[in-house]
Formats: sequence, structure tokens, C-alpha cells
Amino acid sequence: MLHKIDLSTAKKVHFIGIGGISMCGLAKILQGDGYEVSGSDRSLSAATERLQAMGIKIYTPNAAENIQPDHDLVVYTAAINPDNPEYAAAKEKNIPMMGRAELLAAITKGYARTVCVAGSHGKTTTTALLGGVALAGGLDPTVHIGGYLSGELNNRVGETPFFILEACEYKNSFLKWHPFIGTILNVDADHIDFYGGMDGIIDSFKQFAHNIHPDGALIIHEETQGYDRIVSDLTCKVISFGVEPTADIYPGNITFTAEGKPTFDVLCKGAKLANIQLPLYGEYNIMNALAVFSVAQILGLTPDVIKKGLEEAQGVKRRFEHKGRFNGTKIIDDYAHHPTEIRASLAAARKAHAGRVVCLFQPHLYSRTRDLMNDFAQSFKDADIALFLPIYAAREAHDPTVTSNMLAEQVFANEGDNKKHVECFADFYTAEEWLRKNLTPGDLLLTMGAGDVHIVGERLL
Repeated sequence: MLHKIDLSTAKKVHFIGIGGISMCGLAKILQGDGYEVSGSDRSLSAATERLQAMGIKIYTPNAAENIQPDHDLVVYTAAINPDNPEYAAAKEKNIPMMGRAELLAAITKGYARTVCVAGSHGKTTTTALLGGVALAGGLDPTVHIGGYLSGELNNRVGETPFFILEACEYKNSFLKWHPFIGTILNVDADHIDFYGGMDGIIDSFKQFAHNIHPDGALIIHEETQGYDRIVSDLTCKVISFGVEPTADIYPGNITFTAEGKPTFDVLCKGAKLANIQLPLYGEYNIMNALAVFSVAQILGLTPDVIKKGLEEAQGVKRRFEHKGRFNGTKIIDDYAHHPTEIRASLAAARKAHAGRVVCLFQPHLYSRTRDLMNDFAQSFKDADIALFLPIYAAREAHDPTVTSNMLAEQVFANEGDNKKHVECFADFYTAEEWLRKNLTPGDLLLTMGAGDVHIVGERLL
């Protein structure tokens, strides 16, 4: 390899929560670089089983005794609290500890050409697209994404200085990295419980941009909220992409297949660089592809190579993923959990399907549901039927003052005189029973949310 990850004197590294989508990828990267890796999680999963097959020791559940005296370093995620038994045990034994973001920062220092893909929406898909284009161009990159491609892959280890990774803004994780190229797809109101409002969010993305190497580049959507603040005083090159010709890179001659997949020209100052036929659904993926095109050109790839990589792209699991058919109903699963994402996914469903669009939504986090309630309530216009599951609390304690019923009532109230069918369910079983009775041939069911709502569609299948 042309690089070596430097974790000081550490040789044996233990991951708390190794089954997490990012943590399992980092564990693979460290093992590939010669470290002895172990980890723990609440229970076994497909991810931990894949790690076990690679020879990585897995402990379940989290327990203090999993922290061994010969562990040189313990890695944890932002979701791990000090009362976690392994976190507490590592502290008690004075074992060096490192957060996931700090570990990624240490890893990226071994790569001269790190590309960080940031933004409130679209990071996973865009990182996957860019990784595929870089592979098509023979760059042999290391790639780390927050989702799974077909074949259950979420990372690869390459032999070159190119490292492409999804840069998550949650709790300012992405500020620990100093990329050669940074991409900002968009900036939206999210994680308000941490940032306090849009000013805080924009300030963080501004700092992310200022962490880019002076000889590198920022690729940014020209309609990004806070654009002027973000790009002011930057020493690196700034390249914009967007819908209008005012951007450096923009689309032209946009059409859609009968399935709702876009075809478009890539234009720069009126000159046509390529014609792309994306294998992915949704108008929003045009912008993701333009961001990839801009980055790939900086990496030295030709338009023909970039076109080939984009047109051979794999979809990402839980990103408008076609799951199958149930009694003539097409079932699609999507990770959308923010109002902007919901609108985009439902618009893609409406463009791709002539029949009824039935959306089963599982809200993610009490705080997000509370802070963005009005925006959520206006996000289901393209659904003929809007169905709601209880809130997926994830890292938050139960909050009885915020419920899915409140959201369902607001969605119904926002429909005016043209009321759609809106219903709330107490659990997955009652939702599944309703769907079995009411779905008809020609419907499209979109299971949606960042939790485990996909299980309902899978049970139907």
C-alpha cells in the first residue's frame, strides 16, 4: 500500500458498536492495514457475521469484560454514552479512546487525495456514485459510505492515495477532517437539537469548507443556503453546480424514462460535456450526478469515463430500492426521514408510477418530528394515502408530548377540501394487516424512514 494508518503505538483496536454501518467499514479498513481488530454490539447481525467471517472477534452484548487488558485503543461512536459498560471499563483501565470521527481523521492523513462528500441530503448516494466513477477510471480508491450497495458492501480498501468518504455533519463530525476536495450538496434544517438553528448549521458547513486544502477545491450547489457565507474568503478553488446556467456545471435537455429515470446533458458554459442516462430514480439524482461529474474532472477523469461510471452505477440499499411485488403492488423502500427527502422521494414515486402511491412513514426522532412538524405536514402531497407508524426514537428517550398521531392530524388538516386517506397505526402488525386488506393491484407502496419500517414491506413479500 502507498499509505500506512498511524494510530501511534496501537496494535489491537476494539470497536464499541462495531455492527454500525460506519464502524464495520472502519474495522475492515484497519484490519486491511494490519491491525488486530475486535468489537462488540448489542446483538449479532448480518454486518457482524460478515466481520466474523473475516476473522474479527465479535462480542455480544456490550459488557465491561469485553474490554481486554491488551486492547491498545477503544473506538466508539457519538451514540455511545459514558454510562456504556465498555466505555466505562476502558476509562477505568486507562485504555486510550477515540471517537469514530477522530479515527477517520487519523485514517485520512494517510491519503493525499481525500474527498469528503457533505450535505444535509444525498451524501450516501453521491459517495457511492463517486466511488463507482473512480473505479471505472482506474483510480483504485478506498471508499467509505454510510449505506450498503448491492452485495452488502459499504466500503472497499484501495492501494492508491484516493480516499472517498461520506462526511456526516451530525455533532460536527466532518469538522475533524481536512480533505483535498470537499463537496456540499445542500444545507437544510436538520439536527436542530444540536445546532440550534440554521445559523449554526451554516457556520459548521462554512468551517468544513475552510478545512479544505488550499490547493484543493470545494464543489457546491449554487442554491445552497448560506452559499455566500460558506464560500467567502476561501483559498481553495470553488466550482458550483446547479439547475441554472449561472452554475459552472448544469444540466440540459432533461427527460425521463417511463420508469422515472432521468436522462440529461452535462453542460459547462454552454458546451456539452456528456449525455448521461442515470440508472437511478428521481430528479434529485441529477444534482448528485453533477456533483460527481465535477469532482471526477478534478481527479483527472475524462467525460467519457465519468459517463460510463455513472451509467453503470449500483443503487444504494434503502434509497428508492425496489423490493418486489405483493399481489400486484410494487414495493419500494426509502431511507427518507426529513421533509425535503420525503418530498423528493414521493415526487420520484409519482413520476415513476401511474397508479395510487401509498406511503407508510416511520418518523425518526422526537426532536426532529417536533422541530420540523409543519414542514413534515406539507411533505406528503404526492401520496394518495399517507400512513404513519410510531416514532423511531433511536438515541432519544421517550417523549409523550410528540407523537405520530399529531403529525397525521396535521397532514390531514393541510389537505384542504381534497382530503387523502390518512391513518396512524400502533405497531407494525396492525399496519401490515391494513395493507394486506387495502392494497390493490397497480398500487405502489413506499415504506419510508430511517428506522426499521422496511420490515413491513419485507413481511408482505
